[in-house]
Amino acid sequence: MAASGETDLGRMLASLDVEQRPGRFTFVTGDWPALADIACAVVDEREGRTLVVPVDAALEAGAPVEFEAAWLTLTVHSSLEAVGLTAAFSRALADAGISCNVLAGYHHDHLLVPDDRADEAIATLRRLASEGRAAGGRGAG
Repeated sequence: MAASGETDLGRMLASLDVEQRPGRFTFVTGDWPALADIACAVVDEREGRTLVVPVDAALEAGAPVEFEAAWLTLTVHSSLEAVGLTAAFSRALADAGISCNVLAGYHHDHLLVPDDRADEAIATLRRLASEGRAAGGRGAG
């Protein structure tokens, strides 16, 4: 059974838009029971559990804040089987010198970028979408 969502890269790029979730976020690892229930995302790794939490909550719990991120969501409903979207937006952000940490949800891709570069990241992603629309939403091949 195929996953729902768009798989054509050209159409995904042409319909791509980005929304910023309110707040600032950080990654914490280790045993933080006060943060476990409020985590916006959880990743289990061999080295331990990573929680993505609001910066204010991390500070309140006494957790170290090493990276402050803006949470951007690509509004295009891309399929989990789609090929090329992650490469396209990561290349655009890399070309602009913007780091990006990606979390894939069932419906959307979520990008955690440096908080102080959020506006630039949004502009970069919208420019990528504009280029997709200018290309007529044609697939990559």
